Amino acid sequence: MVGKKSGKALLREEGLERTDNNMDLTTWPTVTMINQKNYYTEYLKRDDQILPLRLLQEERRNRLTASAKDRDRALARAKSNEPPDEMDLDEDAVIDEMGGGSGDQDASGMKVVVIHPGSQNLRVGLASDPLPKTVPMVIARRWKCNESEELGGEPKPKRIRLDDGSIPEPEKMFGPEFGSQYNAMCAELKVHMRANKRRVLPNSKELVVNYNSRTPHEEISEHNDPMRIDWTEIGDNPKEAPDYITGKEALRIPDDSEPRYKLFWPLQRGWYNEHDYRNKTLLFEDISIIIEDAIRQQLNLHKKKDWAQYGCVFVIPDLYERQYVIQILEMLMRDFGFGRVCFIQESLAATFGAGYVLACVVDIGAQKTSICCVEEGMCIENSRVNLKMGGADVTDVFMKMMLYDHFPYADINLKRRYDYLLAEELKIKYCTMNETDISVQFCEFHLRAPNQKTRKYLFKTYDEVILAPRGYFEPSILDHSDKLRGRRKLIGRSEDLYDGSPNDPTSAAQSAIIKMINPQADSLEPTSNGDTNHVFATSTPSRPVPTLFDRFNDSDMPNSALGSPAPEGDGTPGPAIDGLLNGTLNTLGSSVRDDVLPVIALDDAIFTSITHGARSDEKKTHDFLGAVMVIGGGSQTPGFHTFLEERMKQRKPGYMKHITIGTAPRELDPQGVMWKGASVFGKLSGTNDSWIGRMEYDRLGARLLAYKCMWSF
Repeated sequence: MVGKKSGKALLREEGLERTDNNMDLTTWPTVTMINQKNYYTEYLKRDDQILPLRLLQEERRNRLTASAKDRDRALARAKSNEPPDEMDLDEDAVIDEMGGGSGDQDASGMKVVVIHPGSQNLRVGLASDPLPKTVPMVIARRWKCNESEELGGEPKPKRIRLDDGSIPEPEKMFGPEFGSQYNAMCAELKVHMRANKRRVLPNSKELVVNYNSRTPHEEISEHNDPMRIDWTEIGDNPKEAPDYITGKEALRIPDDSEPRYKLFWPLQRGWYNEHDYRNKTLLFEDISIIIEDAIRQQLNLHKKKDWAQYGCVFVIPDLYERQYVIQILEMLMRDFGFGRVCFIQESLAATFGAGYVLACVVDIGAQKTSICCVEEGMCIENSRVNLKMGGADVTDVFMKMMLYDHFPYADINLKRRYDYLLAEELKIKYCTMNETDISVQFCEFHLRAPNQKTRKYLFKTYDEVILAPRGYFEPSILDHSDKLRGRRKLIGRSEDLYDGSPNDPTSAAQSAIIKMINPQADSLEPTSNGDTNHVFATSTPSRPVPTLFDRFNDSDMPNSALGSPAPEGDGTPGPAIDGLLNGTLNTLGSSVRDDVLPVIALDDAIFTSITHGARSDEKKTHDFLGAVMVIGGGSQTPGFHTFLEERMKQRKPGYMKHITIGTAPRELDPQGVMWKGASVFGKLSGTNDSWIGRMEYDRLGARLLAYKCMWSF
């Protein structure tokens, strides 16, 4: 009887038996499991493992080595020249004397270019210069038509037309809403002046209207005009005309030139001007051309190969956009070829320029107003506010009010270059915020247009000169219809690489202002075609909305029941006052910030910024209220600082003794304080570690900003 075969025997007979040849299944080394109870790594734990920090350490080490060698060399030379017993040597003086070459040059700022671009002007200069060079931030390009001929020649300010195409009488030219708001502001001013015992003539308006509507203009020949303007000459041959013109010459190009030129302002309201451009490449190119021409012409740095020996300090907004900073860094390093670059925020630069240690900086520019609290050399992130209104809006509403009162030059159009310059001149010359100057005044101006005789106009003004600057506090009178037009048409939002969420910097104060304007801001979502439902702000909501500052106290006098201040940092809200701060410290997303236009009264915005900057600390609140620094070209209206201080004291009588509106030092122009502070920052040698070098930028690119910026980028 044959026994049953085992399974191994059957596999052996069929040739399927497993054999071991002592060879591994793979040559890849096997990694044992990590004991998760006790493991540790040193990856990116030390500074010498991060290139920017390692380079800083090497630079400090080399500096110390060179200083020690210079000291030894100076001591050896002193011993060889003088007897040992009589030697009395000041080592620091010897070192300064021996090593005062390039170090003194860097300290004086002769090799540092400071650039501060704005919506209307560009300020550029060397850090060693006392004042910057100012050029318009505009470029004129050859185009099929100029800006005043576009859209059928629609003028600015926009007039209402009747059914037959004619323009109605001046009182109805801008619609009933503007007329009612203007008349309400006039009545309120009269009441306020009577309350302050100031004389008010009952027929002042009639005097102004009758005189302006009946006075003809006078023509002056060109050879009798001593202040005639030299317009930019294009040439007789249109084919030889330049493709573009920058600077002041661009504003002096005749509107009827052959070929036609159109003005492009690449930065508008602190953003990219995406509406006037077809692609972002041309937008970036215009910014580069304007800055490059300014450096060549104003600083006499004509050879671009020499720019590698220079450093550059670039001033950026407080509430910046990451795409803007990254693009500017690439332009400065790649296109311009600077040896090193660093960035500084506007409010921080203002404190450097004015010498403030702690301040609430209010910068009123041409098209935007930025507010930020600065403490000990750092901008408080949650206090940053950016309002989309400025001096250009005051110019626009000033012309509206003048036309409403039968301005003799009824055809004024701010899209024409000479009319735009004329309107700016009239605003600077006649606008004021001193009630003592309000009376029926006799004025004049000369209209100088290319290829035309000079025209002299006589007119009278009354309350238009004070009501126009009050638009900062009554923003509903301003025109906000086209401020969000073209937004995000060319350049999208910056998004996080990992989760795809928008990562542009946000501010709790800015989010609180957006919620004041539109309480449903959280529910705004993009539409199916990618556009967003734009919400335009109105100056006065349907019902009075209290500012965040109103919740500091329920009575007129401050109380001490505010609790202790919260720990530093954005993630931990302080003790809520009536539950308000807990709801507002949750900042809105960048998408919501793009959909709602942030425009509220200036004093409300200042109180909101200080609320989030102080974070319930009453002492800090007093400090910020006592150090409100107002700068910028929009603040140069006579009496503006006094009016703002009185208005803030009326709004908060409990803090009356603490509120103080400061200005820049007397010898500094309020428009150049930020540039001056950036030049001071550029001359710091031992304490400025934010310089970005060429070698590290070539290796890491824009990732360097996370290590080099003084704030959280």
